[in-house]
Amino acid sequence: MAPRKDDPSGTTLPPRAWQRMLSGRRLDLLDPSPLDIEIEDIAHGLARVARWNGQTIGPAIFSVAQHSVLVEAIFSTLEAGMPKAERLAALLHDAPEYVVGDMISPFKAVIGGDYKAVEHRLLAAIHLRFGLAATLPEALTKRIKAADQIAAYFEAVTLAGFQVVEAKRLFGHPPVTLSAYEALLEPWTAEEAKQRMVERFSSLETR
Repeated sequence: MAPRKDDPSGTTLPPRAWQRMLSGRRLDLLDPSPLDIEIEDIAHGLARVARWNGQTIGPAIFSVAQHSVLVEAIFSTLEAGMPKAERLAALLHDAPEYVVGDMISPFKAVIGGDYKAVEHRLLAAIHLRFGLAATLPEALTKRIKAADQIAAYFEAVTLAGFQVVEAKRLFGHPPVTLSAYEALLEPWTAEEAKQRMVERFSSLETR
């Protein structure tokens, strides 16, 4: 990575690896601090990140914030009676994308796994900020992933133009019915997606 040369004094500066948030926080991607993470920043950013690289029907994008609410709803159905902390982990499963964006699976396959180290650092800091373990138990991660795959299937067939056969091959056959989640698949505006994610977070926060 080339150094920056934007210091008025002419001094060469190291590459900038932090992002300024609307809250005023400055989040360092190389060493993210839980103290620089706010749910409003996460929800604001995710509400403006499009799932499926924007290739969905309708006048509004289907945002990662809305996807997060959908995944938590599916997870809570599959895992009835789970503690709030586990449901909160499901809601935040894609939270690093408020900084790095939503890389679609085909692109991840092209660039390899280096991006995962950045995502893992961010997710660990996010978890710590909100009272979760930095690294979730493997069994919980798998259960959240199962809900994520079901959400992807529903989004694929209702919004992203996939045929049912193709979606089942890629994401598996969902054990729950689409009709239970149709209201969560109607794309929200960015402001509504942000608000509903923050509201869901508030109902699950355990600290």
